[in-house]
Amino acid sequence: MGRKLFCQINPTCYKISLRKEILRRNIKELFTRDNIAKTVQSEALPCIVKGHTSILVRKLHGVDIRLQENKVTNIELACKKINGMIVRPGETFSYWKTVGEAKAKDGYKEGLVISNGKFASDIGGGLCQMANMIHWLVLNSPLTVTELHHHSDALFPDERRRVPFGTGTSVLYNNLDYRFKNTTDQVVQILVWCEGGELCGELRSERPFPNRYKIVEENHHFRMENGKYYRISQVYRFVIDKESGEQIAKELILDNHSEVMYDYSLIPVDQIRGESYAR
Repeated sequence: MGRKLFCQINPTCYKISLRKEILRRNIKELFTRDNIAKTVQSEALPCIVKGHTSILVRKLHGVDIRLQENKVTNIELACKKINGMIVRPGETFSYWKTVGEAKAKDGYKEGLVISNGKFASDIGGGLCQMANMIHWLVLNSPLTVTELHHHSDALFPDERRRVPFGTGTSVLYNNLDYRFKNTTDQVVQILVWCEGGELCGELRSERPFPNRYKIVEENHHFRMENGKYYRISQVYRFVIDKESGEQIAKELILDNHSEVMYDYSLIPVDQIRGESYAR
C-alpha cells in the first residue's frame, strides 16, 4: 500500500488541506474575468423555461435519517440566498459565490456528504441536491455550463429517481463549484423553494426561447468488470424547435461508466448484461 496523502491522515489534516484548496481557489478568482451574477429580484420573470421538483427526504439504505432531515434545513437556508437570482446576458452564476460557506453559526446542520465514495456527515451536507436542481434546469435551456464536476460512482439504487442517472453535479466549498453563463440575449432568473416535502425550482426568462429540450438516457445496463459492477449508459440532449416540432440536434452530454457502490443484490437482474452475479 502506498503512502497516504496528507489529507488522508486524519480529520484535522483533511480540514487543513480543504482550507488550503479554498485559499487557492480564492487567489485564482482574483485573476478570472467571470462577471458573477449578484442581483436578486423578488418579482418573477414572466416565462417559465423549465420547472422541476425533487424529493427532499429519501430513506437510503444504511444512512441515518437524521442527516436527511437536517439536509432540509440546509436547503431551506440555501433557498433564501438563491431564490430570485437574476442572471443577465454575459453574467455567470456561481453556486458558492451565491450560497457562501455553510457554517453552524448561520444555522446549517450536519447532513450527508460523499467523500472518496463513502458516506460521511458534515455541516451543510446535502447542498448538492440544490446544485443538481439548478443544473437540471440549465440542461433544459440554451444557457452554457462553464464548471461542472460529475459524480463518479453509482451511490444509490434508482428508487424514485426522476431524472436520468449521472445528470447531477458534485459541489464542495469552494474549490468544486457549479457555474453557468448566460450566453443568450435576455435576462434569466432562478426560483427555488421548499414545499410539500419537495425542493421546487423554476428557470424563467423575459421571453420564450425558440427551442425546447429533452434529456434521455439510452443503453442503460449493468456490467461486471474485474469483479466489480458498473452502471453503463449514455445521456443525450435533444434540441427541438418549438414551432415545427422538429429535432434540431442530438447532443451526447454524458457517457456513464460508474462503479456501483451499493449492495449488488439491489441491482435488477434484467438490467445485467454479460457476466452474471450469483445471488
